[in-house]
Amino acid sequence: MNELENLFKHQTNEKLLSKEELSASGSNRRYFRLESKTHTLIGVEGTSIEENNAFIQMAKHFTKQGLPVPKFLDQTKDGRFYIQEDLGDVLLFDVISEGRKTGVFCEAEKEILRKTMRKLAAFQVLGAKDFDFSVCYPQPEFNERSILWDLNYFKYCFLKSTGLDFQENLLEDDFSRLSEILLRSHSNTFMYRDFQSRNVMVKVNEPYFIDFQGGRKGPLYYDVASFLWQAKAQYSSELRDELLQVYLDALKELQPVDEDDFRTQLKHFVLFRTLQVLGAYGFRGYFEKKPHFLQSIPFALENLRAILKNKYSEYPYLLDILKQMTDLKQFREVTVRKPLVVKVYSFSYKKGIPNDNSGNGGGFVFDCRAVNNPGKYERYAHSTGLDESVKQFLEEDGEILPFLEHAFAMVDASVRRYKDRGFANLMVSFGCTGGQHRSVYSAQKIAEHINSTFGVEVQLIHREQNIEEILAPK
Repeated sequence: MNELENLFKHQTNEKLLSKEELSASGSNRRYFRLESKTHTLIGVEGTSIEENNAFIQMAKHFTKQGLPVPKFLDQTKDGRFYIQEDLGDVLLFDVISEGRKTGVFCEAEKEILRKTMRKLAAFQVLGAKDFDFSVCYPQPEFNERSILWDLNYFKYCFLKSTGLDFQENLLEDDFSRLSEILLRSHSNTFMYRDFQSRNVMVKVNEPYFIDFQGGRKGPLYYDVASFLWQAKAQYSSELRDELLQVYLDALKELQPVDEDDFRTQLKHFVLFRTLQVLGAYGFRGYFEKKPHFLQSIPFALENLRAILKNKYSEYPYLLDILKQMTDLKQFREVTVRKPLVVKVYSFSYKKGIPNDNSGNGGGFVFDCRAVNNPGKYERYAHSTGLDESVKQFLEEDGEILPFLEHAFAMVDASVRRYKDRGFANLMVSFGCTGGQHRSVYSAQKIAEHINSTFGVEVQLIHREQNIEEILAPK
């Protein structure tokens, strides 16, 4: 791919030393980090020349307007390759990861979300000022055709795959009504179209917008719905209301706003955007077999269930079908992630390995019997691994600490991945001859370690001592 290397050298006057391909998520474009001794840029290969041109023209215009986007730098004559500013590796999606996982956002996470909503308002209004929308690809404007494309995307790529019977003529009637209501909002503003936290980067604690090449002229509501009702965002209703108000306050500084009318119209865009997202997840997940999109479906359905509590009397048949769909057995059995709970056991091998009541197969089982046994000494016969004398013996002997260091590393890796993937149960067991000294010490140590390091609930069971303790999540 000498084209990118030539662009890099022409831009920096330095030889390219490394080229690393980056993840492109659902995109067909290929992204590369290009580095020399003193420069790092992003190189892009896009097979759609029209889409490349849309991005380049938008990036130039947005930069001129002082909006937070990566600066376009250069392109090949055929328009297939181009280079742009490197904004780093930090996505807003990752910055707010703890809030997304727990549903509780800290003040720092809330503040970067507020900044993002303020800049969205500026992006939509200032981004449209003096912009030539004819460069947009594949459509210059949000219109009936693009609405019906997205609704049928949902129908064919998601709804039909559920096996649910429905009358297409009645569904299409409600689709038409929804389209009419969405199109009653006319404004000369820029509609990002895929505005979500994966398309916002954070550099020096400021948000920058990327992947806007699908944007076009369109109503403000679409992007607000896309961001605040993003499937895996996990925003509480209170936080969502706060961020919406932040956005409206910023928008008022740019143009007049009727808040009541805005909120009324927004709810129709929330429904529309949720259906469009389910269509995309269906296509990318069911047809292209991309697991990231399949994992997002339960979150989108949970959003939809909440949305359907609103009154949408305009679309009676559509709402009836959506309620039937969300009640289907395959979706009722797939729940949004529950907090991880780790069960830690100490046990005696003489009495067998503990059963796993969660049905997940028992997790880790560590055999402590190779460690020097305090139980062979009479003075420890009536003590357990919870007593200071036994702890001192095991730690001074020197075998238990390296053993636990390796156990901690293995379990820590799984706890991290279980939390990321939304698993609800992990079991860790330590066994020794009598389940009294080494296993009890080890189980106690790892339970406290997991609880303090990851903040998850740990249910600690010293089986042979008949001791149970719950270490509450932090």
